[in-house]
Amino acid sequence: MNKNKILKKVKEYVKKELGSEPTGHDFWHAFRVWKMAKKIAEKEDGDLFLIELAAWLHDISDWKFSGDIRAGSKKAKELLEKLGVDQKTIKKVCYIIENISFKGAGVKDKMEILEGKIVQDADRLDVIGAIGIARTFAYGGFKGREIYNPKIKPKLHKSFKEYKSSKGTSINHFYEKLLLLKDRLHTKTAKRIAQKRHKFLEEFLAQFFKEWELKDF
Repeated sequence: MNKNKILKKVKEYVKKELGSEPTGHDFWHAFRVWKMAKKIAEKEDGDLFLIELAAWLHDISDWKFSGDIRAGSKKAKELLEKLGVDQKTIKKVCYIIENISFKGAGVKDKMEILEGKIVQDADRLDVIGAIGIARTFAYGGFKGREIYNPKIKPKLHKSFKEYKSSKGTSINHFYEKLLLLKDRLHTKTAKRIAQKRHKFLEEFLAQFFKEWELKDF
């Protein structure tokens, strides 16, 4: 099993499948998660081959679009079997894909393996900071969500069912997900990186509401 050739094939597959997807779940999101996961792994260890595979494939068929929480792992399994990856590794990649997503404020994370925690941290770091803000509004526009509506209050969802059926605004999503992620990271490396990005979220919201209330001049 030539790991470098497999990773190259996986990268090509992700680029073909996700391409210029417009909601922030595109090839470049996968690329950033892959790059960040490798950076975290430099400090936190783990099986790098497994980490890279899971990072590339973590959003290959996101439940937010497919409607099936296992769609991504099924697609990844088919690809990795064709590429000759061993079943033990495939099983772990599928486990990571199925458990990587945030499923609501009241839903605990189920990630048990180090490699999964590293990829999940890398994915969540791409949800906060400037890029995370851009992705939030790209996805909100795609879903037909209002940017902000003062009559619609943020809600901390108690279940995955409640979270995935939410129709809140893009600004509400900051309170329902983005601002919660800093305290749900696993690794010391990710927690350190998250500090500035989290602060930027807070600064953005402060400025947003100043402008909303015409208090910025």
